[in-house]
Amino acid sequence: MDNKSIARILRDTAQLLEIDGAIIGRYRSYEKAAELISGLHESIEELAKDPDKLEELPGIGERMAEHLQEILKTGDYSLRKKLLKKYPSTLLDILQLQSLGPKKVAFLWSNFKAATVADVEKVAREGKLRELPGFGEKSEQNILKAVEAFKRSTGRFRLDVAEAAAEGVIADIKKYGKGVASITPAGSLRRGKETVGDLDLLLTLADGFTAQKHIDAIAEHILKYPRIDQVLAHGENKVSFNLDNGIQVDVRLLDKESFGAALLYFTGSREHNVSLRGRANDMGYTLNEYALATLKGERRVAGRTEEEIYAKLKLDFIPPEIRENTGEIEAAEQHRLPNLVRREDIKGDLQMHTTASDGKNSIEEMAEAARKLGHEYIAITDHSKSVTIANGLDERRMAAHSKKLRAANASGLGIRVLAGAEVDILKDGQLDYSNELLAQFEVVVCSIHSYMNLDRAAMTERMLAAIENPYTQIIGHPTGRLLLRREAFEYDMGKVLDAAAKHGVAMECNSYPDRLDLTDVYLRMCKERGVKVVISTDAHNTLHLPFIAYGVTMARRGWLEKTNVINTLPVDKFLAALRPKPGSAGTKHAAANR
Repeated sequence: MDNKSIARILRDTAQLLEIDGAIIGRYRSYEKAAELISGLHESIEELAKDPDKLEELPGIGERMAEHLQEILKTGDYSLRKKLLKKYPSTLLDILQLQSLGPKKVAFLWSNFKAATVADVEKVAREGKLRELPGFGEKSEQNILKAVEAFKRSTGRFRLDVAEAAAEGVIADIKKYGKGVASITPAGSLRRGKETVGDLDLLLTLADGFTAQKHIDAIAEHILKYPRIDQVLAHGENKVSFNLDNGIQVDVRLLDKESFGAALLYFTGSREHNVSLRGRANDMGYTLNEYALATLKGERRVAGRTEEEIYAKLKLDFIPPEIRENTGEIEAAEQHRLPNLVRREDIKGDLQMHTTASDGKNSIEEMAEAARKLGHEYIAITDHSKSVTIANGLDERRMAAHSKKLRAANASGLGIRVLAGAEVDILKDGQLDYSNELLAQFEVVVCSIHSYMNLDRAAMTERMLAAIENPYTQIIGHPTGRLLLRREAFEYDMGKVLDAAAKHGVAMECNSYPDRLDLTDVYLRMCKERGVKVVISTDAHNTLHLPFIAYGVTMARRGWLEKTNVINTLPVDKFLAALRPKPGSAGTKHAAANR
């Protein structure tokens, strides 16, 4: 079993326990274990071969280690199975609806026998919730909006889930040996979209293995992959199947001569491909998944690589992340494509949490893990007091924590540790800490964690008020979305970004796979307005720090270059690029130049 499957079983158990009314300590232990395991790079199955190694993981005690061993042995967990005899499994779908937590789901089940998303929609549409305590007419409207979002997201998978699934299939195919020359993901996974519908994998055959008997043998090997739930098709050069987590996988077996054309075609997007085919036709060619050829197919012009196809079409090579037919073809023709930011350009990570609030590792452990990733600096940004669910720090605790951060930085960790905080933006747009405390931080990230359903006008005013606060430097996860679970806040992004540009406030491109916030469209708006961007992980343990790569992918989709992302700068230049606080030398310098 892979880590994601194990984490899902533990998360199901936690949610079912909460629906069942279990005490918080009981279900939280499963939640914490699920979070840890889903972020692990090491295979739990491998670690479990030595029971002591399991218990060395943070938060995995003897009892949880036993539960994990049971899951690995049986493929399920007895407590989860017991709870699913008491409650329908479809309640877990309802929990994905924004604004419906386990207690409300339990209420809807016990009072209306609402077992599915469709049942909840029916109850809301019939107006049965508006008079009930804890619901109301506004709650009904929000539930119906969440139902529509759920319908749109059905059959989609987060980028990290799709990537892990692809890696598993590819690793298994490679076991076949020398008949396989290469395996390359295509589709929306290669373009780095936030969510992925299915997986397209292109397998190139090694020289001497293009005969049908070899293709059939490789296909038979592929279809023995143990995570296959259902085989959908087995053709001459393609196999299709569903994995046990529901993702459909199409594997195409190709000769090397057509690999570039196939990669271009199956990477997409559809709109990009349509424009390219039109351009090819105008130039006297035909373009398909096999080759770029003369219009009557008399002569093959290109097809072995994408680069040669773009070159024949008199275009610069277009990176996969921006193939969305939003101006990239014109830019490639005019040699105006952006030099997109790269992972190796990132020098620091500006949002992460430690055991001081809801993180799982110490300051020193986070710093060491970031140093090993090649970062030159990090900002530790534990939560402010209003986020009680995340053990937010009141002013006394935060002042003491800030001193610890500065002491850790002075202790010689081999990486600069900046004293920061993730400060809540309150309902009226005010910040969660006094100006006196805010003035002590080197990095102030301001985020919304409450009152997420304000109307568009109220949320816009809230964001504008926060940006106008002279201590706000970075807006964290700016739209608040949780992929496939919660829609983005409604506000006027144009107005908010104009204000950010005016006041020198940076917008965060949050790399956490649940968020990937901002979207590519909003990141392009940042670039057009000259709004500074930072790419951060929002890491809650050391295993989350590599998520920075997902943020870079989103930034690339937003056409961002190194110059648009301020944490590509060395630490002193980065600090100088942040909005200066009142009374600082930077503020006086900025005022003198206005």
